[in-house]
Formats: sequence, structure tokens, C-alpha cells
Amino acid sequence: MCDTLIATKLATSNGVPIFAKNSDRPPNESQYIAYFPAANYPANSRLKCTYIEVPQAERTNTVLLSIPFWMWGAEMGVNEHGLVIGNEAVFSKIPANKEPALLGMDMLRIALERTSTAHEAMQLIINLLEQYGQGGNNVHEGESLYHNSFIIADPNDAWVLETVDKQWVTRQVKDVYSISNCLTLQAQYDMASKGLVETVSQKGWIKSPQEFDFSKHYSDFLYTTFGKGHDRRATTFNTLEKKQGSVTVQTMMDLLRDHKSNPQKGILEADVCLHAGWGPIRISQTTASMVVLLDSDHPLIFATGTAAPCTSIFKPMWLDAPLPDLGPVPGSTYDSASLFWCHEKLHRATMLNYAERIKVYAGQRDELEAKFLQGALELAHASAEERAVYSAQCLREAQQAEANWLAQIEKVPAKKTLNNNAWQKFNEAAKMPM
Repeated sequence: MCDTLIATKLATSNGVPIFAKNSDRPPNESQYIAYFPAANYPANSRLKCTYIEVPQAERTNTVLLSIPFWMWGAEMGVNEHGLVIGNEAVFSKIPANKEPALLGMDMLRIALERTSTAHEAMQLIINLLEQYGQGGNNVHEGESLYHNSFIIADPNDAWVLETVDKQWVTRQVKDVYSISNCLTLQAQYDMASKGLVETVSQKGWIKSPQEFDFSKHYSDFLYTTFGKGHDRRATTFNTLEKKQGSVTVQTMMDLLRDHKSNPQKGILEADVCLHAGWGPIRISQTTASMVVLLDSDHPLIFATGTAAPCTSIFKPMWLDAPLPDLGPVPGSTYDSASLFWCHEKLHRATMLNYAERIKVYAGQRDELEAKFLQGALELAHASAEERAVYSAQCLREAQQAEANWLAQIEKVPAKKTLNNNAWQKFNEAAKMPM
């Protein structure tokens, strides 16, 4: 499960596009922020992606990525040209390919490394899809098979691309758009793959081409329904539509934290800010979040590098300024030196009595984050050295704040719920010192 949002320059308060994404993965599938500088490669080099090899480019762009620890690809990222991409798992009546091919995350990273505009990136992903296909297991433990959709944007352009196996449709975004774990493009698309309509016609899913609806006729019912993709997408898209012309970075952060209910309760709930719990439905968790202000000079990235944005702080980073020390790459078990797992102590302690414990620090979280945001915006034209110092300072303040909040919430009694039993099992698997 995931949610990805874009507001183009026509929809934001200052004429600068803003991208946002929550990446939802299994609770113990940690994610980390990685920086890769531009590089040159010998002719005829090969690139090993998560499962398969493809030809390597002779030159790659500088990229900042949010990567699940076990794969080559990335859930979301931005490159030196201000190109940003996020992907979503989508489900179809046409089964996803079990055989190893390119993951959606692999195609995302390849496009960021090799292209400079949204249109170029979209076309490259289509080419990769048609040549190599998408397929293979998408999780570290267990099995998860799905197709992919993407939001692809740069400072001047944005596209949504939705795929099923090697079929695809795409549409240019004029103002705002959001995608979730559901197909959305219906009959409103600008370009499509050959045979798109013929495929469903041959299967008897439509009687005439005139009634074709991509979302309706390609969507799977079970996973799309229980994943609450349409509900979560309605939350983000409706809010963005209402705020057209006034969307800000804070708008995006607030949307990524959206809760309709107490995540400690229920077994079917699936909010934009997603928390795992008991049962076969709530098996995913927001494990990383990112908001990108697509300034054409210096894209400004706000990333958590940690799970559950409602318990996290967005920290400012820039591609042309050295990243702060984020610790070692995490794995599937607790590591106190890693940014992800250090934060999990606060997140998982909060989940023991979410309604009361989140109150302890939510206001302080917002104040600290607002300070980070204002300071980062004021440094838009400062030197890379100044911005690197500020980024490191924000990380230190965030980590100290989280340590203080953990001490405070542990004074609030925990509650016993069915979902807490699930978290106990997650913690045991991760060897968490709770």
C-alpha cells in the first residue's frame, strides 16, 4: 500500500510544484535514504537490478532515493534535474507476473538515474516495461505480487502512468493528482499501449470498445477493495482539489499524516498514514515518507527516513549539499545505530496507547517541523555548505526530541488491544528491546 501526490505549479501557493509520497511496506521491512552521485560507466556495462540485469547507461544522474533495505530499486526519489517519481502497487484481474523481471521500484530508479524530464522518464519506464516486463516478489519476507502505477514530475511537467503487466495508459497532470492502490484513469488518458482495449474485449469483459474503462475493466476487486485504495485516494485528491492555488509543503505533510480513525483499533482500517495491525488486511505500514519542493535551482527534500509520519519528523535535505550522517543501512532486525530502528522505539511505544500517547508530543512535533521548514526555505539561496550544516542540525534536534518524547510517553499507561498483540509479534521478529 502507498499514496503518491502531486500539485503542479498551477496549484501551489508559490508556483513551485510539490510532490509527496508515503511508502507502505511490511512493518519490519526497514527503509533508508541513500545518495548516489553522478557516475560514468564503461561501454557495454551491465546493471544488476533486484532480480535481473539490464544494460548500464554510460552516465547516470545524481539521485537521492528512499530504498527498502533488500532491493536495488527505490520507492521514491529525486534527481539532480528536479525529476521526482513515486510508484504504487495496483491489482488487476490479469495476474501479476511471478517470474523475476523488473520491479516497479527498479524502473523508478533507472528512470531517475537516466533521464532529466518527466516525459523522458515516462517514456523510459514504458520502454523498460515493454522490453523486460514487470514481475517477481515485491517483499523481503512472504510474497506480494502486483503491477505498478507512477506519478512522474519535474518543475514544469507531470504525468501519471498506470500499468497492468506490459499494458499501460498515461495522462498529463495539469493541476493536482493523487494515486493509491487502485487504477484511476478510467477512459481519460492521453496515450495507451497497443492492444489495451482488444485484451479486455477478447476476454469478454466488454461488449464494445466504446464502453471501455481502464480502471473498471482491468481492476481486481478483492485487493483493490480491502486495500481501501479508492478511499485513501479520495481523501488526498479531494483535499488537493479544494486547495488548488494554495497547496504548500505543509499541506502535503498534513495529508501524509491523515487519520480517519485511531490506528490502535479495528482490523479493516487503512488510512493514508498507514499502521499495521492484526489480521490479513493490516499487514502493511508506512515505513518512509517524502515531500519534495521542485524548485528548479535546488530541489528541497523533506524526508522522514522513518516509519509512520504521524510519529516522525520531516527533515530537510538537498541534493547538492552533503547529507547528514543517517547511520548504517538498516535490516529486518533492530539496530540502535540506524535512523529507522532508533525511531521505531518511539513509534511502537506510541502504538501501545495511540490516542493518549500521540497527544504528548504531536504539538511539539508540529512546532519543531515548522521551524525546520521555515529555516530550510530561508536557506534556498545559501551555499551548499550552509545548507548541509542546517540539515545536520535538524537531524540532531529531531533525534533528541524523539528521545525526550519516548521518555514522556512511557509514563502514559499502555492499553491491551488485538492490534497490540500483532505488534508484539512484529517486535519479537525484529528483536526489538521493548
